[in-house]
Amino acid sequence: MSASLAQPDDTSLHLVIHGAAAAAAAVGAGMAQLPVDAPALATIQAVMIQALGAEFGVRPSQQTIAEILLPFMATMAGRQASRWLLAFLPGIGNAANAATAAALTEAVGWAAVEHFRRLR
Repeated sequence: MSASLAQPDDTSLHLVIHGAAAAAAAVGAGMAQLPVDAPALATIQAVMIQALGAEFGVRPSQQTIAEILLPFMATMAGRQASRWLLAFLPGIGNAANAATAAALTEAVGWAAVEHFRRLR
């Protein structure tokens, strides 16, 4: 990681995080009845962390990405449980899955921002 980190514009951070959250919501809504959206969501979140790192002038390692994502893995397990309860309710399950995927991605994004700010 770089010793002198860039000071990103807040607007660019919001664009990266909200864009990733929108993509996660689309995946969550579209895959509500399938048990395989976690890898797609993790990929979206990893790419988001890389993009946020670039905003700070940092190229995060796979280990850094994993360290940022790790605290959210328990939430993913809870999300999976709630998903099984709602997944087969047409419309409701899709909306609930989309909302939780977006919220979780937002949380991961802001955690990554705090991680990169602490590096300064």
